[in-house]
Amino acid sequence: MRLFVALALPDVAIDALVPIMAGLPGARWEPPENLHLTLRFIGEVDNGVFADIAEGLAEIAAPAFDLEIKGIGHFDDRRRVHALWAALAPAPALRHLRDKIESQLVRLGLEPERRKFLPHITLARLRDTPSDRVAAFESHHNLMALAPFRVGEFHLYSSRPGKDRAAYHIEASYPLMPA
Repeated sequence: MRLFVALALPDVAIDALVPIMAGLPGARWEPPENLHLTLRFIGEVDNGVFADIAEGLAEIAAPAFDLEIKGIGHFDDRRRVHALWAALAPAPALRHLRDKIESQLVRLGLEPERRKFLPHITLARLRDTPSDRVAAFESHHNLMALAPFRVGEFHLYSSRPGKDRAAYHIEASYPLMPA
Protein backbone atom coordinates (compact mmCIF):
# COMPACT_ATOMS: atom_id res chain seq x y z
CA MET A 1 0.00 0.00 0.00
CA ARG A 2 1.13 3.55 -0.73
CA LEU A 3 0.26 5.72 2.28
CA PHE A 4 0.25 9.30 3.47
CA VAL A 5 -1.17 11.21 6.44
CA ALA A 6 -3.26 14.28 5.60
CA LEU A 7 -6.04 16.65 6.45
CA ALA A 8 -9.20 16.53 4.37
CA LEU A 9 -10.59 19.89 3.30
CA PRO A 10 -14.15 20.89 4.12
CA ASP A 11 -16.53 21.34 1.20
CA VAL A 12 -16.60 25.10 1.73
CA ALA A 13 -12.82 25.30 1.12
CA ILE A 14 -12.97 23.01 -1.91
CA ASP A 15 -15.89 25.02 -3.34
CA ALA A 16 -13.81 28.21 -2.99
CA LEU A 17 -10.68 26.72 -4.61
CA VAL A 18 -12.26 24.99 -7.61
CA PRO A 19 -13.27 28.19 -9.47
CA ILE A 20 -9.67 29.46 -9.59
CA MET A 21 -8.37 26.14 -10.92
CA ALA A 22 -8.29 27.06 -14.60
CA GLY A 23 -6.50 29.18 -17.15
CA LEU A 24 -2.94 27.84 -17.19
CA PRO A 25 -1.59 25.99 -20.23
CA GLY A 26 0.06 22.70 -19.35
CA ALA A 27 -1.70 22.50 -15.98
CA ARG A 28 -3.16 19.20 -14.87
CA TRP A 29 -5.58 20.33 -12.18
CA GLU A 30 -6.29 18.08 -9.23
CA PRO A 31 -9.87 16.81 -9.09
CA PRO A 32 -11.79 18.35 -6.17
CA GLU A 33 -12.03 15.01 -4.37
CA ASN A 34 -8.21 14.80 -4.27
CA LEU A 35 -7.60 18.18 -2.62
CA HIS A 36 -5.98 17.71 0.79
CA LEU A 37 -3.12 18.91 2.99
CA THR A 38 -0.39 16.29 3.32
CA LEU A 39 1.16 16.11 6.78
CA ARG A 40 3.50 13.20 6.07
CA PHE A 41 4.14 11.09 2.99
CA ILE A 42 4.88 7.50 4.00
CA GLY A 43 5.18 5.59 0.74
CA GLU A 44 4.86 1.88 -0.01
CA VAL A 45 4.36 -0.44 2.96
CA ASP A 46 3.23 -4.02 3.46
CA ASN A 47 0.10 -4.99 5.40
CA GLY A 48 1.95 -5.56 8.67
CA VAL A 49 3.53 -2.11 8.62
CA PHE A 50 0.18 -0.64 7.57
CA ALA A 51 -1.47 -2.13 10.68
CA ASP A 52 1.33 -0.78 12.92
CA ILE A 53 0.97 2.70 11.42
CA ALA A 54 -2.83 2.67 11.69
CA GLU A 55 -2.62 1.66 15.37
CA GLY A 56 0.27 4.00 16.17
CA LEU A 57 -1.42 7.08 14.76
CA ALA A 58 -4.38 6.43 17.08
CA GLU A 59 -2.09 7.19 20.04
CA ILE A 60 -1.57 10.82 18.97
CA ALA A 61 -3.27 13.39 21.18
CA ALA A 62 -3.42 16.93 19.86
CA PRO A 63 -6.01 19.71 20.06
CA ALA A 64 -8.36 20.72 17.26
CA PHE A 65 -7.46 24.02 15.61
CA ASP A 66 -8.46 26.53 12.94
CA LEU A 67 -6.74 26.70 9.57
CA GLU A 68 -6.86 29.41 6.90
CA ILE A 69 -6.01 29.03 3.22
CA LYS A 70 -4.24 32.20 2.18
CA GLY A 71 -2.32 32.87 -1.03
CA ILE A 72 -0.81 30.90 -3.90
CA GLY A 73 2.68 29.50 -4.48
CA HIS A 74 4.63 27.07 -6.60
CA PHE A 75 7.43 24.53 -6.57
CA ASP A 76 10.19 24.68 -9.14
CA ASP A 77 13.49 22.97 -9.78
CA ARG A 78 15.35 26.09 -10.99
CA ARG A 79 14.57 25.24 -14.60
CA ARG A 80 10.81 25.02 -14.56
CA VAL A 81 7.77 25.34 -12.34
CA HIS A 82 6.27 21.88 -11.74
CA ALA A 83 3.46 22.42 -9.19
CA LEU A 84 1.04 25.15 -8.17
CA TRP A 85 -0.42 25.23 -4.67
CA ALA A 86 -2.61 27.10 -2.22
CA ALA A 87 -0.74 28.38 0.81
CA LEU A 88 -1.80 28.43 4.44
CA ALA A 89 -1.62 31.14 7.05
CA PRO A 90 0.87 30.31 9.81
CA ALA A 91 -0.67 27.86 12.27
CA PRO A 92 1.48 26.65 15.19
CA ALA A 93 -1.10 23.97 16.03
CA LEU A 94 -0.73 22.51 12.51
CA ARG A 95 3.04 22.27 12.93
CA HIS A 96 2.54 20.74 16.40
CA LEU A 97 0.26 18.04 14.95
CA ARG A 98 2.65 17.37 12.09
CA ASP A 99 5.58 17.04 14.52
CA LYS A 100 3.64 14.56 16.68
CA ILE A 101 2.83 12.48 13.58
CA GLU A 102 6.47 12.55 12.46
CA SER A 103 7.71 11.49 15.91
CA GLN A 104 5.22 8.62 16.10
CA LEU A 105 6.11 7.33 12.62
CA VAL A 106 9.83 7.41 13.42
CA ARG A 107 9.12 5.52 16.69
CA LEU A 108 7.36 2.90 14.56
CA GLY A 109 10.53 2.43 12.51
CA LEU A 110 9.98 4.69 9.49
CA GLU A 111 12.85 6.81 8.23
CA PRO A 112 12.61 10.46 9.31
CA GLU A 113 11.30 12.91 6.72
CA ARG A 114 14.28 14.82 5.34
CA ARG A 115 12.34 17.54 3.53
CA LYS A 116 11.30 20.67 5.39
CA PHE A 117 7.56 20.77 6.06
CA LEU A 118 5.90 23.42 3.89
CA PRO A 119 2.13 23.17 4.41
CA HIS A 120 0.30 23.52 1.10
CA ILE A 121 -2.59 22.17 -0.96
CA THR A 122 -1.50 21.05 -4.41
CA LEU A 123 -3.83 22.52 -7.03
CA ALA A 124 -2.07 21.49 -10.25
CA ARG A 125 0.93 19.71 -11.66
CA LEU A 126 2.51 21.78 -14.43
CA ARG A 127 4.24 20.69 -17.58
CA ASP A 128 5.85 23.21 -19.92
CA THR A 129 3.79 26.04 -18.45
CA PRO A 130 5.44 29.36 -19.29
CA SER A 131 6.85 30.95 -16.12
CA ASP A 132 5.33 34.33 -17.00
CA ARG A 133 1.87 32.71 -17.06
CA VAL A 134 2.50 31.14 -13.65
CA ALA A 135 3.65 34.52 -12.29
CA ALA A 136 0.52 36.20 -13.68
CA PHE A 137 -1.71 33.50 -12.15
CA GLU A 138 -0.03 33.86 -8.76
CA SER A 139 -0.22 37.65 -8.91
CA HIS A 140 -3.92 37.51 -9.74
CA HIS A 141 -4.77 35.06 -6.94
CA ASN A 142 -2.13 35.81 -4.31
CA LEU A 143 -4.46 37.90 -2.14
CA MET A 144 -6.91 35.01 -1.92
CA ALA A 145 -7.89 34.38 1.69
CA LEU A 146 -10.61 31.92 2.63
CA ALA A 147 -12.52 31.97 5.88
CA PRO A 148 -10.80 29.87 8.55
CA PHE A 149 -12.16 26.37 9.06
CA ARG A 150 -11.96 23.99 12.00
CA VAL A 151 -9.69 20.94 11.80
CA GLY A 152 -11.08 18.25 14.08
CA GLU A 153 -9.39 15.14 12.70
CA PHE A 154 -6.60 13.82 10.49
CA HIS A 155 -6.54 10.78 8.23
CA LEU A 156 -4.38 7.94 7.01
CA TYR A 157 -4.85 7.77 3.24
CA SER A 158 -3.92 5.19 0.65
CA SER A 159 -3.13 6.14 -2.92
CA ARG A 160 -3.93 3.81 -5.78
CA PRO A 161 -2.88 4.43 -9.38
CA GLY A 162 -5.75 5.18 -11.73
CA LYS A 163 -6.26 5.56 -15.44
CA ASP A 164 -5.61 9.31 -15.46
CA ARG A 165 -4.43 9.98 -11.90
CA ALA A 166 -4.21 8.43 -8.46
CA ALA A 167 -7.31 7.78 -6.40
CA TYR A 168 -7.09 8.55 -2.69
CA HIS A 169 -8.96 6.59 -0.05
CA ILE A 170 -9.21 7.27 3.69
CA GLU A 171 -8.07 4.12 5.49
CA ALA A 172 -8.43 5.46 9.05
CA SER A 173 -9.50 8.69 10.76
CA TYR A 174 -8.16 10.10 14.00
CA PRO A 175 -10.10 12.71 16.00
CA LEU A 176 -8.34 15.63 17.60
CA MET A 177 -9.18 16.76 21.14
CA PRO A 178 -11.70 19.57 21.54
CA ALA A 179 -9.88 22.86 21.97
